[in-house]
Amino acid sequence: TKILLVGQAPGPREGAIGRPFAWTAGKTLFRWFETAAGIDEPTFRAGIYMTAVARCFPGKASGGGDRRPDPGEIARCSRFLSGEVDALQPELVIPVGGLAIEQILGHKGPLVDIIGTQRRARVHGVDTDVICLPHPSGASTWHRVEPGLTLLAAALARIAAHPAFVATFRRLDARAAPAAPSKAC
Repeated sequence: TKILLVGQAPGPREGAIGRPFAWTAGKTLFRWFETAAGIDEPTFRAGIYMTAVARCFPGKASGGGDRRPDPGEIARCSRFLSGEVDALQPELVIPVGGLAIEQILGHKGPLVDIIGTQRRARVHGVDTDVICLPHPSGASTWHRVEPGLTLLAAALARIAAHPAFVATFRRLDARAAPAAPSKAC
């Protein structure tokens, strides 16, 4: 694939089953793509390489929720993300959530400044397009209220129209379509 989706870190269950976005946040993420682009979860998983900034569940935060990976954890895991970018040479990178956006673009400001836009960036040595998404966490309300609703819709529309996305899912559709019956001579 030429599309790389980057999250923060595996949740408490994802590491054991080896599937990113396998629980609540994933249900929201896949619903976004099904609504915006008609792509269901199995098709999405078949077409997009999903990874994370950190490779292990960082643990629970003292106030509840998942703890954000610390700078040392991020640094120790960066070689994995760098290797994936080098191997895939993605044409589109989709960072999901503030930490992934910060690691991919260096953006530490408000989400309203970045969600819904398309940027060209050098990511681990590869020039690529970047379209950011908010984190689909149930704990976050950002994507459920304005301006988050409108900016999320704009980001999803940009992703769905991106040439790498269109080509990826056209190719998958062609493989899934039944062959046309041949005419007898």
